Parts: sequence; structure tokens; C-alpha cells
Amino acid sequence: MSDQRIHANLHIPDLSITGFRGIARLSIARLGRVTLLTGRNGAGKTTVLEAVRVYAARARPNVLHDVLERREEFAAALDEDRDPVVFPDYAALFHGRVGTHGQSITIGPAGGKDDLRIEVSTLPAQQSLFADQPARMQAIKIEYRREERLLPWFLPASERNRSWARSRYVWDLHRAWRNDDTEWPIIECESLGPGLPSNNRIARLWDNVTLTEAEDLSIDALRLIGDDIDRVAVVSDDQRSHRRRVVVKLKNQARPVPLKSLGDGVPRMFAAGLALANSRDGFLVVDEAENGFHHSVQRDFWRTVLRAAQQNNVQVLATTHSWDCVRGFAQAATEIGDVAGALVRLDRDGQDVRPVEYTEEDLEAIAEQGIEVR
Repeated sequence: MSDQRIHANLHIPDLSITGFRGIARLSIARLGRVTLLTGRNGAGKTTVLEAVRVYAARARPNVLHDVLERREEFAAALDEDRDPVVFPDYAALFHGRVGTHGQSITIGPAGGKDDLRIEVSTLPAQQSLFADQPARMQAIKIEYRREERLLPWFLPASERNRSWARSRYVWDLHRAWRNDDTEWPIIECESLGPGLPSNNRIARLWDNVTLTEAEDLSIDALRLIGDDIDRVAVVSDDQRSHRRRVVVKLKNQARPVPLKSLGDGVPRMFAAGLALANSRDGFLVVDEAENGFHHSVQRDFWRTVLRAAQQNNVQVLATTHSWDCVRGFAQAATEIGDVAGALVRLDRDGQDVRPVEYTEEDLEAIAEQGIEVR
């Protein structure tokens, strides 16, 4: 099958990032249906996953906040009673963590046609919602396909302790921004790792696929490392509690047991299958994909991911530090020749990040000869 055919229908067949977090410039010429990113600590692997999430959401505030919250990036201010409050520190999104006027981020396919652009700007006085709000406040201007929105930024670096930085402004203006009539094509994007997913997260993903064909994908993934698992259910502790947990029925055992009692790898594998099933026509990003998986299941895991990604039109980007994970991926991608698998190593080159991209022939050599590419 031609290279053009197997790379068809990808949301981003290539990727360009400028000015985002620790990446001044990065251009990856070829992404696959499934792309595995390797590289040393600090090379920018997780930052690429975050950039894809932001691009897919068109920089929606809830995603920006989640990206910042995961790294505990907040800025302090005072509310109207001069009590301390914290806000998402938008400056941390920009290269150098400064966020000066005119500084920008671009994320998207090479060529610029569908780039998402995020720029530090100012909020026009006519957009003020409160009389005591300063006339010209700092804002983030978000542009996509020649349309733009403004997201207020209440914490310019020189004003972080001003009492007018009030939390109600953020949420009221965010609500107005979310309800804007401009319809941007959002791409669904599920995110996993590096930690263990919560019970509520697994329950939400399960609710979306239960009693559908997609449920089988989740169970099949789970059985890669738990072949004695017969059935799965999500239960509540009691009728008044919102706490939910996953239990499984094991073969030759009368009573179900908690999924998490089987070790960290089992719920991670189950979550991966669920996330794939929930990512139809969208993205799935997985940080530290090797966590919890024995080397003996790596090839089968990646075979499942490659096949499910193709069948569900999901584009997957994942990171790893593990040689076993790289080799399992290379073996699976070589065996499944009609699904595009791409391996990219990221190397730090000063402020830029340089990609080393491996071809299909390289993957074959890696799988057969065990060539070190991390």
C-alpha cells in the first residue's frame, strides 16, 4: 500500500510548533497514525503532547487550565477583600515564561493554513464587564482560520498583586468566551498518563462505550495482561455516593474483585483501551506509554493500538523512555504494514528541538537488530 494511502485522513500529517513552553521551534515532517516520541528528559516530548491538546481544543480555557494545573503553574493575586487567590499562570505557556506583549505561539500542520496562533495582546476597553476593571488589560488573542477570540489575562507580570485581579472576572469572561457564536472545528482529544487514571475517569470512559461494539476493544486490551478476566463492571459504593470503582469477575472465582487490586498495569491497560474507544475521529495522547507494562506485552499492546487507531480514525501520539516500548512498537509497526507508525526522537539543540525521524526501513532494522534509538 502506498505511503500516501496509509497517511490519509490524519488530523495533522506533520507538525510545527513555535514559542510554546520550552520549544522555541520544532518541525516534524511526518507523523503517523500512531507516533511514538523518544528522547532524553527535557527534550520536549510531553510539551509536544500538550501542544496537540491545545491545538485540538483550539485553546479552550478548560484545556489551557488543565495543562497548567498538571504542572502546578499558578500565579498569586489578591481578591476584593485582599485575600490571596491563585489563577492559571498563562505566562508559563509562552517560551521563556514571560508572556510579553506581542509574544506568540503557533501550533499546527506545516504550511500555516490551519495553524492555531496564541498571542499576548490587550483587552479593548469596550470589552470590560465591570466599571472598576482597568481600561486596557492584558489578554490572550487566539486566532484560527482568520477568526479570533480574546481570552482575558488578569495577571500581567508587573501587576500580580493588584486587588482588581478578581476571580469572578475570569469565570464570567470565560463563560462569555465559550458561548461565542464563532464555530471552530474542535477535535476530540483524550489524554492519558503518566500517572494512574482515577476511578471517576475510568468510569466516565466506560459509560461512553458500555453495551456498544467499542466495549469489546476495551475488554480485549485488558485481557492482554489479564487473560483470566471474564467480565467488567463499574459500581458505586452506595446509592448516595458519587464514588465509583471498577470491578472484574475472574474465571474460577465466585466474587468480583477491584480492578486496581490486580496491580497498576491492569487499570492502565484498561484505560488505554477505553481511551482508544472514546477517541473516535480524534486524538489520543499518552505520556510515558510504557508505565506498568511488562516487556513481554509491548508488541501486542502496540498491535492493538495500531489496529484500533486505524479502525476508529484516531491519531495517537505517545512518549516513552523505555527500550522495550520502542522495540515493541517497531515490531508491531513492521508487522502491520498498512497502518502508518512513526518513530521520532527529539534532541535538544539550544532553544530549538531537533527531530530525528525514522523511516519504515529503520523500524525494521530496529525490530530485527535492536538498534538503540532513544
